[in-house]
Amino acid sequence: MTVYKILQSKADDTVFTITPNATVQEAAQMLSEKRIGTVVISGDGKVPQGILSERDIVREVGKRGPGCLGEKVTEMMTKQLETCTRKDKADDILKRMTNGRFRHMPVVEDGQMIGLITLGDVVKMRLAEVSMEKDALEGMIMGH
Repeated sequence: MTVYKILQSKADDTVFTITPNATVQEAAQMLSEKRIGTVVISGDGKVPQGILSERDIVREVGKRGPGCLGEKVTEMMTKQLETCTRKDKADDILKRMTNGRFRHMPVVEDGQMIGLITLGDVVKMRLAEVSMEKDALEGMIMGH
């Protein structure tokens, strides 16, 4: 299974972005309002410059206090983005996310963001694949 299949299966392909000059408070407000776990930092909504998750914000507020909410998102975002393409294999993405301990990955081709996949998206598709394999094996055993 490829990232392309995962993107096709998503009910909503919206990728929420916020500009680099936005504050962490504005990003937190967007995360809350949209009920999402991460926001991609992008000046034009297409080229990802970083990513900021709810976990990043909570970690920094816990360390430094609520004053950090007034900082620019560029101060707190992950700058070294892990990205993938539509052609990448889901199992490889699952390993990368697990090993890197992150849950969101922009899908980028030709420098432009074309989607975002989550750990949950990958797991959901993998479980569906395993279920189909199970059904096929049971059918073979039962002689169907």
